[in-house]
This record gives sequence, structure tokens and C-alpha cells, in this order.
Amino acid sequence: MQVALFLPCYIDQWYPEVGFATLRLLEQFGAEVTFPTAQTCCGQPMANAGCTAQTRPLAVAFLDIFRDYEYIVCPSGSCTAMVRKHYDEYLAGQPGFEELKSKTYELCEFLTDVVQVEKLAVQFPHRVGYHQSCHGLRELRLGAASELMPPPDDAAVGNNESKTHRLLRMVEGLELVTLERSDECCGFGGAFAVGEEAVSCMMGQDRIADHQQAGAEVIVANDMSCLMHMDGLIRRQKQNLPVMHIAELLAGNKLPRNGKTQT
Repeated sequence: MQVALFLPCYIDQWYPEVGFATLRLLEQFGAEVTFPTAQTCCGQPMANAGCTAQTRPLAVAFLDIFRDYEYIVCPSGSCTAMVRKHYDEYLAGQPGFEELKSKTYELCEFLTDVVQVEKLAVQFPHRVGYHQSCHGLRELRLGAASELMPPPDDAAVGNNESKTHRLLRMVEGLELVTLERSDECCGFGGAFAVGEEAVSCMMGQDRIADHQQAGAEVIVANDMSCLMHMDGLIRRQKQNLPVMHIAELLAGNKLPRNGKTQT
């Protein structure tokens, strides 16, 4: 499999270890991975702010850069959803666009749907609280959102279990804790966290408290943006609850200590 690695800006700039973990994980399953260095921001922040003129050139560039790859894989439901669900406004009718959408995958989606992983040679003997990020859940349908009642063939799995849950259950020694609100928003929402800071922080604190009451030793998610938000709140409250991107866990990294993941 020839895979182009599509990295969100915040991973590229602040959490490169997540990008390296994604690379290692894909290579473990035989993918030939390329990182197109010409890639830029997908345009989601501008699009969310209504800046259509500023978003369109980034969408056009994305199509030009990634159109010739067999697969495009991104360790973020949010950025993947931007391409698959929101680029139509900028690229509808452009040659290669529909094919581009069909071959762009979130990491866990790629592992379950394309690679069809059935076994993972990784151990993680810890109690894990899994945070389901909104874009992956409600736009990519990586799982069945609790507020909906989809037919069985429209859900990722019966019993409301997500594609990421499937992978986590393959990890030896890992115990998934039960949250009271299994798919509630963390409150990040990009610019929302700036414009509605108080609400955003309260939502984040609620999510953290839910993981704490469940006895989680670490919060794991598909989107580093959600983890960045919650980690900031945890640090300011001087609490001891590390966060970890799913790629790091599945690639075999150890539980983070002092804010740094141990490979």
C-alpha cells in the first residue's frame, strides 16, 4: 500500500511524536509511507471562520499535492472530515476530487476498513479512558453517536462501539474504563475555545472529571487537538492524568510521564 501521510498543523508543529508514531504504525502493517513536504494547513480554521476566499487556495493545493497517491491517511478525524465533508464547497466538479475524498482516511478507520487489522502485537497494562472526538464520531461515523439511533448497518459496530474501540480491545493488558458520558464534546472546537473560553473550559473540566471518576490512568483520543485542550486544563489544575494519542498507544509507546510519551 502506498500511503501519503497527511498531518494536522498542530501535530507537525507541537506534537511531532504523534506523526512519527503514525509512521511506525503504518509501516508495521506493510504500508510504504510518504510525507509530501509541500502540504499545508487543510484550511479548516479559515473555513470555520467563514473565510471562504482564504480557504479555497488551500483546498486546491491539497488536491494537487495528494491526488496521485493510493491512500491518504491522517491521525485526526477533524482534518479528515474537512477533506471528506467540507471540501465540496471549494472543489466540487474538479477532476480527481471525488476520488480524493474516497481515498482519504482517518488513521483508525484506515486500520479497520482497509488494512482490516485483526491482531496487534502491543501491550499496554493500564486503565484507559477513551475520548471520542466529535468530528470522527459525528461526521466520519467512526462509531454510533449516543444521541442517534442508526440502523445496524450504519453504525461502526453494534452496541455503540467505535472502530477505535475495536483496536483498543486488541491491546494486551489494556482495560477500557466506563465513562458516564461516553461521547460528550471536550469543549475545544478550535476558535470556540478562544471566543467562548469559559464555556470551553467548563466542558473540558467535565470531560476530565468523567475520566477521573471512572479511574482512568490515561486519556486517549484520535485527535491531538482535543487532548491538547484537556491536557492544558489538567496541567493548570496540577493534576496527574496524562493524555496520549491513539497512534502512540498502538505503536507501542509507554504511558507518558511528566508530559512526555516514552517510546
